[in-house]
Amino acid sequence: MKKIMLVFGTRPEAVKMCPLVTELKKRRSIETVVCVTGQHRQMLDQVLSTFNVFPNYDLSVMKKEQTLFDITSEILKKIKNVLNEVKPDVVLVHGDTSTAFATALACFYLQIPVGHVEAGLRTYNIRSPYPEEFNRQAISIISEYNFAPTRLAADNLINEGKSRESIYITGNTVIDAMHHTVIKEYRHPELDWVGNDKMIFITAHRRENLGEPMHHMFRAIRRVLDEHTDCKAIYPIHMNPAVRKIAEKEFSDCDRIHIIEPIEIFDCHNFESRCFLCLTDSGGIQEECPAFGKPVLVMRDSTERPEGVTAGTLKLVGTNEENIYKNFKLLLENKVEYNKMAYAVNPYGDGFACKRIADVLEFGIYNPWILQQE
Repeated sequence: MKKIMLVFGTRPEAVKMCPLVTELKKRRSIETVVCVTGQHRQMLDQVLSTFNVFPNYDLSVMKKEQTLFDITSEILKKIKNVLNEVKPDVVLVHGDTSTAFATALACFYLQIPVGHVEAGLRTYNIRSPYPEEFNRQAISIISEYNFAPTRLAADNLINEGKSRESIYITGNTVIDAMHHTVIKEYRHPELDWVGNDKMIFITAHRRENLGEPMHHMFRAIRRVLDEHTDCKAIYPIHMNPAVRKIAEKEFSDCDRIHIIEPIEIFDCHNFESRCFLCLTDSGGIQEECPAFGKPVLVMRDSTERPEGVTAGTLKLVGTNEENIYKNFKLLLENKVEYNKMAYAVNPYGDGFACKRIADVLEFGIYNPWILQQE
């Protein structure tokens, strides 16, 4: 029996790894072990509860005002004993977090094969997003299984010298997750507050946007909301005190935006499915909202998900106040421009990524999603 260990620690990782845990547990020839680092605590636990995933190990590394030094060093120290006890055949990590990087590095030190879920995403700007671009490139050097969500991601890996035999194009597991979370009968008090107005969904938290860039982002959003009385915005705010301080300054007296505490992924996906459009500097939401036909304005200068920009589901608007204002206003006032994004085809998958990854790990074979699209 092959022993597969999955390690994750943040909410975005959990959203994309929990469906894979569920799929692997169906396989009789695989023993599935789950280790969480607790890099995020409350938000991680919410996702685990939603998907009924119960970790075998919990490193509980999160502490108040933690730094990248804290996270990386604590995971490295604590996961060594877990890996030595479990002795997994393969360890799966996801994406570009400090949890994924530190775990992959620990596996490299112990000579344990690493499988990288959502491999090959790139901006090729080591400082944007920070530190994620470094993390994902470093993991790719180590990984022996590379589960790329799209052909472009696979091409990035090939161009960097990764063996073609190690790369599997699967689609993105977040599409699998949404089949579990979105329901027609969903209700929420915040949606009742929005009523028949257009709901704008906002997420913003990136480290590189803290300070003046985030002030510019929020001022642009505020200006558009002040001008469009048929819109209301919902912003589930990040736990970072720096983000909260900026949001308080820019939105405190605006009655057309509700700043709410972080919401569970069940709520998040249902909000996304019902919004008019999304403004974000996040990563995963760039894949999620297009699956519902919702345009996404990405408040960053670069994205590791250029497939969405090429397809037309995403638009990079940077952090310049005037540029965000202009593009946000355009989608509200120009139906043709809105429909160009809303009806573009989401390039991120068909909901069977987890099955393909499990097939590779169990049988060494898979059904390549990308070839079905051509």
